[in-house]
Amino acid sequence: MPSKNPQQAKWNQRYQNTQAPNAPARVLIDNRHLLPLQGDALELACGLGGNALELARAGLRTQAWDISDVAIAKLQHLARQQQLPLQACCIDLEPQSLGVASFDLICVTGYLDRALCPAISAALRPGGLLFYQTFSGAKHGTSGPSNPDFVLQQGELLRLFCKLTPLVYREPLHDLNPDQNRPDQAYLVARR
Repeated sequence: MPSKNPQQAKWNQRYQNTQAPNAPARVLIDNRHLLPLQGDALELACGLGGNALELARAGLRTQAWDISDVAIAKLQHLARQQQLPLQACCIDLEPQSLGVASFDLICVTGYLDRALCPAISAALRPGGLLFYQTFSGAKHGTSGPSNPDFVLQQGELLRLFCKLTPLVYREPLHDLNPDQNRPDQAYLVARR
């Protein structure tokens, strides 16, 4: 039965013919040494869950949330196959769905909903870590979102999470390598 939610239908169609999870994001790869040795992790807007799988492999009890039930079913199958401590759920994200002081780590990549940012901060336990990476500034070429609502302005990621303590921040200069066919991305690792 087709989804009545147009966003869910859009993402279900996108993931229908994709089997392999995405590779872990640069923010996780570059800062793996900052991951806690144990605890509860959440990947928001996980898609096929490349970050969630990485977090579970690192020993964290991991939840992965996405609006696409197709992506979630595929991720659940992978987690069972690999016997990972990962629970994937189909959730249409709203601020109240995150709870308060619920997670030791939250990872968000390639997704931007500014209205969720205060709830994301509040969902971290004291000392909890945020790993966030998404599209920033003018993009190069044709990849990345075309809607400016889904693109960070310069320095915006720091402002959105100003109540957290930044540990690592990276934002590319937009005038370098203008011929590359890739979107610019900013990332932040911050502690509550």
